[in-house]
Amino acid sequence: MRSIPADLVSRYERHGWWTGESLGELIATGLERSRDTGFHVHSAVRPYAGTCGEVERDARRLAAGLAARGVGPGDVVALQLPNWREAAVTFWASAFLGAVIVPIVHFYGRKELAHILATARPRVFITTEAFGRMRFQPDLAADVPIVGLVGDASFDDLLADEPFEGTAAVDPSGPALIAFTSGTTRDPKGVIHSHQTLGFETRQLLENYPPGRGRQLTATPVGHFIGMIGAFLIPVLEAAPIDLCDVWDPAKVLTLIERDGLSIGGGPPYFVTSLLDHPDCRPEHLAHFTTVGLGGSSVPSSLTRRLADLGMFVFRSYGSTEHPSITGSRPDAPEEKRLFTDGDARPGVEIRLGPDGEIHSRGPDLCLGYTDDELTRRAFDEDGWYRTGDIGTLDEDGYLTITDRKADVIIRGGENISALEVEEVLLAMPAVAEAVVVAAPDARLGERAAAVLRIRAGYAMPSIDDVRAHFRRAGVATQKWPEELMEVDDYPRTASGKVQKFLVREHVRMTTAG
Repeated sequence: MRSIPADLVSRYERHGWWTGESLGELIATGLERSRDTGFHVHSAVRPYAGTCGEVERDARRLAAGLAARGVGPGDVVALQLPNWREAAVTFWASAFLGAVIVPIVHFYGRKELAHILATARPRVFITTEAFGRMRFQPDLAADVPIVGLVGDASFDDLLADEPFEGTAAVDPSGPALIAFTSGTTRDPKGVIHSHQTLGFETRQLLENYPPGRGRQLTATPVGHFIGMIGAFLIPVLEAAPIDLCDVWDPAKVLTLIERDGLSIGGGPPYFVTSLLDHPDCRPEHLAHFTTVGLGGSSVPSSLTRRLADLGMFVFRSYGSTEHPSITGSRPDAPEEKRLFTDGDARPGVEIRLGPDGEIHSRGPDLCLGYTDDELTRRAFDEDGWYRTGDIGTLDEDGYLTITDRKADVIIRGGENISALEVEEVLLAMPAVAEAVVVAAPDARLGERAAAVLRIRAGYAMPSIDDVRAHFRRAGVATQKWPEELMEVDDYPRTASGKVQKFLVREHVRMTTAG
């Protein structure tokens, strides 16, 4: 775990940012107020219409069933599920037990899943037999003592007849969740959050949301950190309805908006632009887009201006799985700040810029560190500061604008893709001598992976179909596959021979723009 100075701990506790409440207690208290609140899953596979109280009862039945099998505080429960009712059942049950929750994005492939299960070593793994491209692979879970497949008797058998009462006692400063995120490393990084960091993040997000947001649809995968908070924590604290969808289909989402009066609160730009640009989008749909918060990917100023001109209240924010809410604009911030900067520091958060412009942050929602001690050592200093790897500027009013990233990360539709990981998969192709993967601008997704290849003598440049087949065989999640290929004789290099990636990136951007 990272070093957290005693004066920071004292400050966070004194201001009430860190409390003695566990994640399970936070959820249980919220559900007491929202048992009759609606819980809906908009799905062609596992639709559901009921109440939060009904889902809570099954969560407590699952908690009782797992407790009878010896699962308790500190044990790891992993779940890889789409945005289904059973994901909430598993998440809430784990919190009631004081278990450490490991949400896994449902479209992660064999390579990512094998790494996560080997790193987290869960006592329980809840998933499903198949959904979309995802397939259950028994050999990967062979060492997990308890496996339940939703839609199969193996999951139903875990539900006890009588529900679990109360919540297990745990240390609120201890681990509550491990979120795996792709970044600059070869494999997804395990980010450890405590009950205190998660509780604060949930409360401050809710407090900073503008009022009157209406009934909101959560489409971000619940295996993703912000999807999980938006689906299973914030609505519970707010006693608001929960609406999930497991497949993002703009035409169907527009139908839901019109039929059920749902709204989209924002997220990565793709979720908003794919609706606005759809031929079925009409003015009556736009009436439900009252408040739009954008983050999780590059946010073009042209988009924020477009949304504001359509009458929407727009704001930008900046954070990461490690530090979820670093900056964001308050509802009363001037419009130019909301539209054209990434906001100022969130409550309790401090930011500073290093000599090279790198953003350093610390605050009550900053994670405890990584599952990899070496990564923790490199990312955090003894005073509690987190080196984000992003470059930015601060204006005279303290508003931050992200200008670049030190890390070679591609943010496609809000999902982080490690360029290094994609490069290594490409290098396994016989024809590829060198591979450089960078972000290419994408009007729909924000960014996409572009692979610039140097080909071995005597080999032909592989086609995009060749590359897709190779990545499929390697078991890599589809969103990480290169979507653009370029061939070069050589790369721009430093005097020591190192590839100058920023020049490659600029070349790709210029070529794409042209």
